[in-house]
Amino acid sequence: MTEISKFLLYDELPLWSAPFGMTLLDTLRIRKGMNILDIGSGAGFPMLEIAERAGNRCTVYGVDPSEDSFGMISEKISIKNILNAIIKIGVAEELPFPDQFFDAVTANNGMNNVANERKALSECFRVMKPGAQLVITMNLPHTFVEFYEVFEEILQEQQMTTEVLKLKQHINAKRKPVEYWKELILETGFLIRSINVDGFRMKLTDGTAFLHHSFIRAGFRGPWEEVTKKKEVFTAIEERLNALAAKNGELILSVPFACFDCTR
Repeated sequence: MTEISKFLLYDELPLWSAPFGMTLLDTLRIRKGMNILDIGSGAGFPMLEIAERAGNRCTVYGVDPSEDSFGMISEKISIKNILNAIIKIGVAEELPFPDQFFDAVTANNGMNNVANERKALSECFRVMKPGAQLVITMNLPHTFVEFYEVFEEILQEQQMTTEVLKLKQHINAKRKPVEYWKELILETGFLIRSINVDGFRMKLTDGTAFLHHSFIRAGFRGPWEEVTKKKEVFTAIEERLNALAAKNGELILSVPFACFDCTR
């Protein structure tokens, strides 16, 4: 086993996915003989955890558009010897599976990132058996609200009205409210059993730690810099977040999310 393989063996859970995913796992109902699909499998959670909990009498499929995700999950399947997990490259809008094939479908904060949410949900409906369970989680519009309020304040102070609009559009594109998802899910034909709204907090020393965090740099800084490429804006944001942290003793950022439990 290579050193990389050893790390992958113990790489159980991406931190960002954990709170969403634990709620999803608590909501998912597993029984023997199921075909289960996980959409947007990323680094393999919760897909591989579902596979191991379900056991070899179930088959768990994952689908993700990234070749890097495909390679990582394939490696984890191999080194963990998970015999009932299959990963495929694909998108939620065109699932590579036959009609009425799955007993359950999950998406852990994955529907936020599809190009066409309505088409993705319709594809889920198509590949699910009657009575099958759909469990999806997503973070909500007030994610990092403390940061976005400072971002907008700085833009307003610099009279960057176009950028203020772009910031609002960015937030709406990736983080829809619960009512939006509820309406879309019902329109697709699903029944909603429950909606669990929850959340967690990301605590850091200050704005510098936040803006330079590897996950923030990898997943968020690019879209923020598309709003404005002016470095002085981010310098001002960092200074103001640092002042807020100094006043409160730390920087606390909110991450609200919802978990939908649905039936086809």
